[in-house]
Parts: sequence; C-alpha cells; structure tokens
Amino acid sequence: MAKLMTVITSTRPGRVGPKVAEWIDVAAREHGGFEEVELVDLAEVNLPMMDEPYHPRLRRYVHQHTKDWSATVGSADAFVFVTPEYNYGFTAPLKNAIDYLHGEWAYKPVGMVSYGGVAAGTRAVQMIKQVVTTLKMTPLSEAVSIPFVHSMIDEDDQLHPNDVMAAAAKAMFDELCRVSDALQPLRQTS
Repeated sequence: MAKLMTVITSTRPGRVGPKVAEWIDVAAREHGGFEEVELVDLAEVNLPMMDEPYHPRLRRYVHQHTKDWSATVGSADAFVFVTPEYNYGFTAPLKNAIDYLHGEWAYKPVGMVSYGGVAAGTRAVQMIKQVVTTLKMTPLSEAVSIPFVHSMIDEDDQLHPNDVMAAAAKAMFDELCRVSDALQPLRQTS
C-alpha cells in the first residue's frame, strides 16, 4: 500500500485551499487504499524562491530546507495537489516547490483537486500537467474540480462537498492506488 501526500498549493492569506484539503485528507483516510496519508501545506513549508546553487538532478542540496523538502517528497508514493487557478495558471509556490527537486518526483502519480469560479481551476490543472510529466510523474485523468467553491462553504467556514465531488474523489483515489502500485518497480530502480 502506498503513502499519499496531499499538498496545499496556495499560500496567500484568506485562501480556501486548507478547507478543500482538509476535506480531501479525510476522504483519503476513509478511502482505505493508502497505508499512510499526509497533509502538507506549502505555506508552512515556506520554501524561499529557489536558492540552491546546483541543479536538483544532482541532489547536491546545500540548504536544510531543501534537504527537508527532499525527504518529505521522497517519502511519498503518490500525490494530490490541491490548487486554485491564478490568472489561468497554477500557483507560483507550487512551481517553486516542484522545481526544488527532481528525482524525488519520478514515477509517482498525481491527482488534482482544483477549485475556483466557473472554470473550477481546470486551466491551472492543464498547465501543471506539462510540468509534472517532465519530471516523470503521471498526472491522472481522474480529478476533482470544484466550481464556485465559495458557495460550498457555510457560515461556520466549513466546506460541504456534494455527491459529485465525493464520487470524483473516490475515483481519483482508486486510480492513485492502481497507478502507484504499477509504478512501484520503477520507483525502486530510480
């Protein structure tokens, strides 16, 4: 069984990402297909803009924050990126976090949970697929897209997913398990 890491990619004040990620984290735990589920918030990781002198492919990290991030990402077998859409794209903190590393991402599937207005963050998801495939990650077709996310948050600041979101999450988790298992031999040799 795989270790799943859910990553909150928005870092700005007033963000909705943690509410969405808390729901997806609970759903992942309830799914039961993962040995371990971890929730990581890029706001807490707080990586500075890329400051390593060597290409990440070499793994010659000089800063402790990079070594810590390498260990965190390296310990996961599959990922879920919880991402909004900023100006038709994904967040700069996510791009920065990805660019810090190289081999740690390889041969791992990634599911996307996107949110926003009418487009539900889907344009950001399409852009990030180009980035993750370069690192030998496998982005899934199964995803959770949440349009008008603010309408799903109640007066107590809680997200209330609908049946469509729950079914999409289950399909994504099922596929993350299958693809992670299929890629396991490749991860062992990299």
